[in-house]
Amino acid sequence: MRIGCPKEIKNHEYRVGLTPESANELVAQGHEVWIETQAGCGIDATDEQYVAAGAKIVHGPDPIFAECEMVVKVKEPQAIERKKLRADQILYTYLHLAPDPDQTKDLVDSGVTAIAYETVTGPRGQLPLLKPMSQVAGRMSVQAGATALEKAHGGRGVLLGGVPGVMPGKVVVIGGGVVGFNAAQMAAGLGADVTILDRDPEVLEKVGTHFESRASTRFSNKANLYDAVCGADLVIGAVLIPGAAAPKLVTREMLGNMQKGAVLVDVAIDQGGCFETSKPTTHADPTYVVDDIVHYCVANMPGAVARTSTYALNNVTLPHALRIARMGWKDAMRNDPHLAEGLNVHAGEVTYEAVASELGYNYRPVADLLG
Repeated sequence: MRIGCPKEIKNHEYRVGLTPESANELVAQGHEVWIETQAGCGIDATDEQYVAAGAKIVHGPDPIFAECEMVVKVKEPQAIERKKLRADQILYTYLHLAPDPDQTKDLVDSGVTAIAYETVTGPRGQLPLLKPMSQVAGRMSVQAGATALEKAHGGRGVLLGGVPGVMPGKVVVIGGGVVGFNAAQMAAGLGADVTILDRDPEVLEKVGTHFESRASTRFSNKANLYDAVCGADLVIGAVLIPGAAAPKLVTREMLGNMQKGAVLVDVAIDQGGCFETSKPTTHADPTYVVDDIVHYCVANMPGAVARTSTYALNNVTLPHALRIARMGWKDAMRNDPHLAEGLNVHAGEVTYEAVASELGYNYRPVADLLG
């Protein structure tokens, strides 16, 4: 199979879909790999390293979209890229379609076979291709929140860990999954006063056992959520419903009762955000203020630590890419129902139920396509 990896063009996105090592693995199995020139510069991977790995360097994205059978990316294709997709092509990348009707329409219209990293499942229902980026984003959320809390950045002027004789900052993490767990680890490690909210008793037991006295847990109902958010210095939104839009848990009304200069970090912004006042931002302009509350809603947080993120991502995406390239997407999915969960769009139809339901498309089950 001919596999192409274009340079990412989303604002301040420095990751790349294939590392030189991943390209070499594909080439070693008899596939042809095309890399857009300078695609790896954000992780200090040179064109020469890709050539040494057996890849072909091409100038500009057009040859990749025009001639490659599978396109491997990191972020969702931007509008200019979506115009280049075609019906006999596989797109393998993060998509996050539920809150993005424009992208969904373009993918449906293109006829492309679109496989989303974020909905591929694991044996125990986990999301293994999303997990490493959730780990990165969870840890980064505390760094970003701590910076936004500084007075020069519009925050309350609170040091999360405090100092002897001064109370630490209060961090509230909404959601105890992978993002929330990693956020809580970082916040607790800094010495902050950490509270984790979740609705799953098993999750609360797990994080409670892990953190012991270093963090508190609370069941996430409206009263507890309101109480925790209003007393927080930093609130991290770490809620995920696989493939679907995130629920709006923190309302505009709550902001009026929060402490002036408190910070909201919405890690769920890729799925529409879990704060009512959230809107996507970029690394170039990461924050904005609503009702005296600082919002950090960067939609590609892991892109800021591109090298760590790219290698962590390739560790989990490459095995599926190898299977797709070797067997074709249909046989690969017949042999692996977890990979089949990643198919979101094929030949003009939406094949992921949560996306179809959210955006009003007819749902075509993947099983119907695989026969």
